[in-house]
Amino acid sequence: MLVLSRQRDETIVIGDDIEITIVDIRGEKVRLGINAPAHISVHRKEVYDAIKREKLASGDVKPGEEPKVESLAKKKPPDTRKP
Repeated sequence: MLVLSRQRDETIVIGDDIEITIVDIRGEKVRLGINAPAHISVHRKEVYDAIKREKLASGDVKPGEEPKVESLAKKKPPDTRKP
């Protein structure tokens, strides 16, 4: 793991097209601004894990296969309208 120190309004660059900027620091909370291409999904870790669990539970993933979160984001929600 790479650990970097940054101050407010400073930026970290990942590759050529992802930027993470320190927007605000209040006590023990840090607010981050993330610029990334639309094809790259960005989630908080707990949301990412929940999406993976939901995908595994739905049976969309074969046993032993790692669920891809991006493919879930493109999946249409079920039609819940009554006829």
